[in-house]
Amino acid sequence: MARVISRRKFIKAAGVAGALAGLSPYVFSSRARAQRPQFRILQWSHFVPRYDEWFDPFARQWGEENGYEVTVDHINLAELVTRAGAEVGAQEGHDLFGFVSPPSAFEPAVLDLTDVVSEAQSRYGEIVAWARRSTYNPVTNKWFGFSDAWVPDPGDYRKSFWEPLGFPNGPDTYADLLAAAPTLRDMGHPVGIGMSQEIDSNMAGRAIIWSFGGSIQDAEGNVAINSPETIAAVEYGARLFQEGMTAEIFSWNAASNNQALIAGRASYILNSISAYRSAQKTVPEIADDVFFTPALAGPQARFASQHVIPIYVIWNFARQPDAAKAFLLNLVDHYRDAVIASELYNFPSFPGSVPDLNDLVVNDSTSNPPDKLAVLTTAPQWTTNVGHPGVANAAIGEVFDTFIIPNMFAKAARGDLSPADAVREAEAQIIPIFQKWREQGLL
Repeated sequence: MARVISRRKFIKAAGVAGALAGLSPYVFSSRARAQRPQFRILQWSHFVPRYDEWFDPFARQWGEENGYEVTVDHINLAELVTRAGAEVGAQEGHDLFGFVSPPSAFEPAVLDLTDVVSEAQSRYGEIVAWARRSTYNPVTNKWFGFSDAWVPDPGDYRKSFWEPLGFPNGPDTYADLLAAAPTLRDMGHPVGIGMSQEIDSNMAGRAIIWSFGGSIQDAEGNVAINSPETIAAVEYGARLFQEGMTAEIFSWNAASNNQALIAGRASYILNSISAYRSAQKTVPEIADDVFFTPALAGPQARFASQHVIPIYVIWNFARQPDAAKAFLLNLVDHYRDAVIASELYNFPSFPGSVPDLNDLVVNDSTSNPPDKLAVLTTAPQWTTNVGHPGVANAAIGEVFDTFIIPNMFAKAARGDLSPADAVREAEAQIIPIFQKWREQGLL
């Protein structure tokens, strides 16, 4: 049964924290600290290091004010799902566990966070739709996760490479990308969209499928991947590789497209602004030449998934669930600081917590020009969730975590299977996953 902390308890906890703040420093002797209960958080090592430099002291300070000894552990995002599975298997681990993609396959192992989401919405208004669809299961009526943020997924392009080809603002459509790709590759600057077992490839494949009118499931949660639209999307992906990319994309990790852009090699990647932020610090001349596009338009739509979507869960075996809930609300209360610390990488899942977000984005003093990131203000118009047009249910989560979609694109691109056969193989893998979770009552 989910442990529920009422709004009254949240307010009471805040009052206790205020009272503690007025106590003598002697209260917080080393002996007293040693007697404090442990509150443990695990999350990814942020792509913008400055965010972790802000978050860790922020969390420890909250612990000081609320009587907890806080530990924050960071691991590579590629290790999160494996680590989560290990903690669930052992029924032991962190009080607060942060994912960067919908953790819907872990729904049976987590607490219902309806109370926390309701309180956050009472303070800051509705959560954005794609975060809701990534953390709420309408079948079980359970908020299995709490999303503090989402990250836009624009295109990153080198203006000096694209402008001579007649695209001063970069590509606007997938047709534009394919038209320019052969010339760009001949120039030594291939397109860089991964087809490997990592998160960016997962997101990119879905964006192409949606923009061609296909989807993994329909709005009701029925498997829908084997369609003419999905086959057309996979045919496109195969052509894009064969005409404008290189074989390195089959072995990329989550940092590889960033590295290709920063090294001056890639002409276009589908990514957040993290590569740009890294380039500003290491190769500013390249950073000045990096600009951004919205999600590319396909024959049917213009969609991209959120690049990553930070989502916290509280395990049903967590030792400090009430503290975890109170901490999440405190994090949202300070989300403007979080956005700034992330260098505008994190966008708030509760927009009311950062009402001047667009002003921050279009007046970025570190960018040249300062409005370089303005396209990100349009991201709510073209961002959707993993599982579109449905929710990010447990089956969608497992399909994501097992990399069925990038494997499908890779097999067609390498010529291992025809696009139609690659789609059929993916469907054969996906159907039993949906059946399994439906039998468990989660779909």
